[in-house]
Amino acid sequence: MFCYQCEQTAKGTGCTVAGVCGKTADVASLQDLLVYKLRELGQLVIEAQKTGFRDEKITVFTAEALFVTLTNVNFDPEAIAVYIRKTAEMHDQLHKQLNVKVDYLSLAPTLEGMIAQGKQHGINADPTMDPDLHGLQWLLTYGLKGVSAYAYHAYLLGKKDNKVFDFIHEGLVATFNKSLSVNDLVGLVFKCGEINIRAMELLDAGNTETYGHPVPTKVPLGHKKGKAIVVSGHDLIDLEQILKQTQGTGITVYTHGEMLPAHGYPALKKYPNFYGHYGTAWQNQQKEFAQFPGAILVTTNCIQRPIESYKANIFTAGPVGYPGVPHIKGKDFSPVIQKALSLPGFPGDVEGKTVLVGFGRNAVLSVAGKVIDSVKSGHIKRFILVGGCDGAKPGRSYYTEFVEKAPKDTIILTLACGKFRFFDKELGTIDDIPRLLDIGQCNDAYSAVKIALALADAFKVGVNDLPLSMVLSWYEQKAVAILLSLLYLGIKDMRIGPSLPAFITPNILNVLVEKFNIMPIKTPDEDLKAIMK
Repeated sequence: MFCYQCEQTAKGTGCTVAGVCGKTADVASLQDLLVYKLRELGQLVIEAQKTGFRDEKITVFTAEALFVTLTNVNFDPEAIAVYIRKTAEMHDQLHKQLNVKVDYLSLAPTLEGMIAQGKQHGINADPTMDPDLHGLQWLLTYGLKGVSAYAYHAYLLGKKDNKVFDFIHEGLVATFNKSLSVNDLVGLVFKCGEINIRAMELLDAGNTETYGHPVPTKVPLGHKKGKAIVVSGHDLIDLEQILKQTQGTGITVYTHGEMLPAHGYPALKKYPNFYGHYGTAWQNQQKEFAQFPGAILVTTNCIQRPIESYKANIFTAGPVGYPGVPHIKGKDFSPVIQKALSLPGFPGDVEGKTVLVGFGRNAVLSVAGKVIDSVKSGHIKRFILVGGCDGAKPGRSYYTEFVEKAPKDTIILTLACGKFRFFDKELGTIDDIPRLLDIGQCNDAYSAVKIALALADAFKVGVNDLPLSMVLSWYEQKAVAILLSLLYLGIKDMRIGPSLPAFITPNILNVLVEKFNIMPIKTPDEDLKAIMK
């Protein structure tokens, strides 16, 4: 195997025996084969569109299937094989309908055969390829994986744009085109960033039109006596279904990981059994879930290998899968509820601390005048966005130390699971404005962009001229898509860590440094000194 799509890839170069994430070599090969077959399917989709034919089922399936290959989404070889077979079936149907001559890989009939095919069509299938072209192809592919995740979530909420789906096919197929130059691929990479903004906009519209704009909300970190379910991942639809289906059961519902911002949505806050947040980020699941006395539902990434102490209590939904873990098909969560009722639950009430969420663009911009006045008066010297993915590397303690040491005249904006490095810190206020503002999930980078653009307009300057710095942490492919969006917008001077992507070659990195002054994190003291000068 060879995989280097996540930040924690082995030795900073690539996983070759098993994934640091926990995936086996066989699963890696199946994921590679699925991506390859989706590229082949994309070729026919583009040919079909030339004749005026569109099939929404195929485009949505492509987004879902690509989502399955993200880090920490699906570890189940049988489940991935189902996606591969369905991809091949859709390809065969389109092929017959179009009656065009195209070369394609005939799918092996067995799982073992598919694993062997995946090894032949993986990341390093062509060792003769120019390293920069190779790196750009995979930078584009990983960006497309992030776009697909957001587009699929948005679609489930009733929001879609053919422009997004069309580019997913275009980008996948472009990696087959041997005539594309470095400049051609760089253009596609930036277009991926542009398309991702649209995908995040659609998801933002789906979330806010369905559940209302988030409002500032105190969320308890304690728990109530009684039966319990904890929901992890990102899918608000599944969370709402759990809340609806547990009414009158005596079960209290908690969030975990990136579901924390859900407490700020008015339509979810109304459920009386929606109480608090349990635990922190995805990499702490094995410790935290082992201590949870109820049922566990993982709706999207990230899932880790369940250990024996809670393996009988955990369920997956949507694109998530793990061998031996029950998967909920559809929206009937009765098995999760029955499991919760059979478990002891919490023996008593624990008050715990509280944290503030709900500072999406609507909430922040509603007090924009106050914010602007605080900047003009000198009370707020700088805004610093510290956000992105969390992970298990020791170097990620940088972000905790950075926030703790940030001057008291700075506002810390945060989003995604990187916030768990400091989400419960008490940083105080500036002119009654909390110094720590949680914008939301990773897809709420769209809100962060809208806030930055609105402030730039208010101050009549460009975004890069705002008193705003970005200190980002990345782990998986949605973070790659967001980074591409920020680069498309021309954002400069971003700091990224804990390490830079292994798939970005030195030559491509030099281009990013020269054009955007993108840089790796150093130490909190060094970076704060440079930011605040």
